[in-house]
Amino acid sequence: MHRRSLLLLPLLAATPALAQSQRAAPPPAAAAPPARGPQALTDRDRADIAAAEAWFNRLTSVKARFLQIAQNGAAAEGTAWIVRPGKMRFEYDQEPMLLVASHGQFFHFDKALRQPSTVPISSTPLGLLLRDRVAFSGDVTVTRVERSGGMVRITIQRTNAPQEGRLTLVFSETPFELKQWAVVDAQGMETRVSLYGQEYGGRYPGLLFEFNDPRFREQLGIQ
Repeated sequence: MHRRSLLLLPLLAATPALAQSQRAAPPPAAAAPPARGPQALTDRDRADIAAAEAWFNRLTSVKARFLQIAQNGAAAEGTAWIVRPGKMRFEYDQEPMLLVASHGQFFHFDKALRQPSTVPISSTPLGLLLRDRVAFSGDVTVTRVERSGGMVRITIQRTNAPQEGRLTLVFSETPFELKQWAVVDAQGMETRVSLYGQEYGGRYPGLLFEFNDPRFREQLGIQ
């Protein structure tokens, strides 16, 4: 499979993991372990889940640098924008890829092949984080909460489709802040995305996310 596909597919069809406050490339991931059954949640677990929900629901916007590591060790860096609810943009430094989420769709553009494509946000793991209100209950199940090294890891999956994969969100405890996610797809392949240099509360041009806008398409050379 092409290196670009290995970097992209888990973002559009699987789940995220581990985080650090300092920018550091994690070692190439070994095969992701098989999913375990949901653990019994403690009061502390529930408090951490509530804190994670509250963090997302307070978030209006964030711009950050990201480092993405695929299962085979392929790495890519770039800039990410998230504007809640419903909008996201991943712009890669060296890879000829652009990902934009808006209007209920995830838009992927391969700059080398000049091929655009879209999938519903609801069919992607990151779509769970772009909802109007994030809640890790109902159609989302928390399967595990773990703590070590000042980090809290919360693993979630779709309640009615656990076979699709799982998403692990990694937060620092002090301050409580998202640092990384890891996606494990249906084939057990893991992709990690670490965030650093976060800037919160910024206002960004709507054109960043408007892939149906003729001006956006003109910039990319899409007919």
